[in-house]
Amino acid sequence: MNMDASTQYPIVLVHGLFGFDTIGGYPYFFEIKEALERAGAKVYAVNIPAVNGNEERGEKLLEHVNRILRETGAAKVNLIGHSQGPLAARYVAALHPQKVASVTSVSCPNHGSEIADQLHKALTPGELPEAVVLALFAAVGIFISLISGHPENPQDARAAFASLTSEGLAAFNKKYPQGVPKHWGGDGNEVENGVYYYSWSGIVQNFQSLQPLDPSHLNCIVLSKLFYKEKHANDGLVGQNSSHLGKVIRSDYPMDHFDAVNQMAGITSWNVSPVHLYLEHAARLKDKGL
Repeated sequence: MNMDASTQYPIVLVHGLFGFDTIGGYPYFFEIKEALERAGAKVYAVNIPAVNGNEERGEKLLEHVNRILRETGAAKVNLIGHSQGPLAARYVAALHPQKVASVTSVSCPNHGSEIADQLHKALTPGELPEAVVLALFAAVGIFISLISGHPENPQDARAAFASLTSEGLAAFNKKYPQGVPKHWGGDGNEVENGVYYYSWSGIVQNFQSLQPLDPSHLNCIVLSKLFYKEKHANDGLVGQNSSHLGKVIRSDYPMDHFDAVNQMAGITSWNVSPVHLYLEHAARLKDKGL
């Protein structure tokens, strides 16, 4: 495939839960924005609430989209999100399809996170353990917003938590069904309301190359054991079939949840280059005229 990434419309990178654009110059999408720009794309990495519900994060994303459209004079944007990020992108595309050329979902629990479900089962609503966990989530969100230079972003741990459960995503998908597969494990429509929908994700592997030096990979291996529905097909935080949206490029890349954004600091499997996946996809979008 031609690796020219000079898409017609700007690419907007949208972080996930506990995410950021950059902190002290360190990017969430590690080396990805720079690689896309070198290949000819105009790229923006935005900062939305680190801990909040999908619609609330979507409203903040919409503000960024409107700003980017004004600054560039472009008619639309290509939204590429990771983890919870694609849910905000889906919200914007559903309500304002005229502003969005494509939505790409990378390792996103589009049908709910089994980890969120397990946590929900373990915590009794209104009791002390739940209050402690939610307070911790909120504190982390506030801290991330402060050190990333965006203290104005509102944080809502309860909304974030509820929005990632299977129940929460079922309600979200009912309101915003664009690109959602009709059958579990299948593809959704590639184009809806003029917006193209794509997804890819991975399955966590045992230690490879330098991964023993990456604590996030160990965490993903441990968390992968908590899955019950997709026990042998998840990236540590998101199940393979749960990640499906629109045209599924592939959902079994040998990578964990954080490998999908080339973290930590580029320590990933030798079997796949996350940066290459983004370059390849930008070329795909360009070939579609997007």
